[in-house]
Amino acid sequence: MRFNLIIFKRGIFHQDYTREFGYNLKLAYPVILSLLGHVIVQLVDNIMVGHLGPSELAAISLGNSYLLIALSIGLGFSIAITPLVAESQIAKRPQVIRLIFSNGLIICSTLGILLCFAIYLAHPILYNMGQSHDVVDMALPYLKWGSLSLVPVMMFQAFKQFTDGLSKTLPAMYATVISNILNVVLNYFLIFGIWIFPELGIEGAAIGTFLARSTKVLFMVWYVIDKREIRKYLPSFYDWQFKPVIFQKLLNIGYPSALQLMCEFLFFISAIWLSGILGKLSQAANQIGLNLTAVTYMFALGIGVVATIRVGNYKGAKDFDGLKRIAYSIFLLIILIDIVLLLLFLIGRSHLPWIYLDRNNLEEINEIKSVVYIASQVLLVASVFQIFNGIQAVIIGALRGLQDVKIPALICFFAYGFIGFPISYYFGMKTNYGTQGIWIGLLIGMLVASILLFARFRIISKHMILSRSRSYNHRR
Repeated sequence: MRFNLIIFKRGIFHQDYTREFGYNLKLAYPVILSLLGHVIVQLVDNIMVGHLGPSELAAISLGNSYLLIALSIGLGFSIAITPLVAESQIAKRPQVIRLIFSNGLIICSTLGILLCFAIYLAHPILYNMGQSHDVVDMALPYLKWGSLSLVPVMMFQAFKQFTDGLSKTLPAMYATVISNILNVVLNYFLIFGIWIFPELGIEGAAIGTFLARSTKVLFMVWYVIDKREIRKYLPSFYDWQFKPVIFQKLLNIGYPSALQLMCEFLFFISAIWLSGILGKLSQAANQIGLNLTAVTYMFALGIGVVATIRVGNYKGAKDFDGLKRIAYSIFLLIILIDIVLLLLFLIGRSHLPWIYLDRNNLEEINEIKSVVYIASQVLLVASVFQIFNGIQAVIIGALRGLQDVKIPALICFFAYGFIGFPISYYFGMKTNYGTQGIWIGLLIGMLVASILLFARFRIISKHMILSRSRSYNHRR
């Protein structure tokens, strides 16, 4: 890849790249902690539910697969708010920021309600997907409450993307920390029936998550109203208006981003469904792999948000040389982080699955040992997979900062749908690799996406620099 040549021309740790690490990490760590909060709650849910048995763990995996489809659509549209706010802030257009936020909140809230109804009404399809019927029966109550929680999730996303675009990444972190503490406590009480609470199993996990997510929205509303430096960008009563130009800008970035995320999420969801066809033990092992890689993926998503913010800022200032330098610095940073995470996976691949399962469950100990073995094989592939997963996430973030979203969506559709999924299907269903074979397809799909997305960024950034040079020479 040409990226390697560019980096090594100056030295991989040249100060042009490393001097930005400190600021990038300072901006990224609240985002990473906020995102990790989401996944840590899922991790805790999976650990608690996993101790109920492999069937329950498979059920929560199946329920989440449906919710992820809805989230991919909603999150994709909400992402459009951040680059537009970042560019407008540098250009000092506060009135435009107010319109972006008000129209963005309208879009997100409406989507949350529509997605809630769509997922709830579509749940009978689960019985026609080749999944175990006992797993489906357990997944339905979880899915009911999970679909309802999409409404506060989307409202929170509108506030989060707005504050992220202003380079204020702490509010979402605070909201997530508070919400997560509440979530863990409620889930523990409701899953196992502690104190005065009923024992609801996996349905209790979904109810606790819904209540906790609702508190996040309330916190963000309070925070943005309380902080003067953010409150000045809030629309007044008369600014809450539908603005076709702003609405169209949000849609132009939002719907390709939603398609890109949906392609990516469906790629992972296909792993859930394929592993479910292999059996509940494979599905439980696959869920462990997905949950652990989701934790490490939050580092990439956090760095990707920084890429969107900083690239958007430099684009607004029309400093394209600085834009390219910042982007390469961020790309290098995620590679170094993911190498460390790769080593952690390799070292702990035989031990990490036991976090999710109960060694003392003697009635199901043989099934549990089988799940651990399959999961350890999955983590062997996942350790390498997460490097390319991280690279593509950060490059997509940089491209969003450039407001280039349509071609990246097509790239992801090609890499995941035409390269990764067929390989996952073949190695998972037609060979003895099983669940590990499914992950081989995930790995190759991410590798292809990373290469093509980086090539896309190179082309766009080079074109911007050349266009600016021609414009400068013409004026002279």
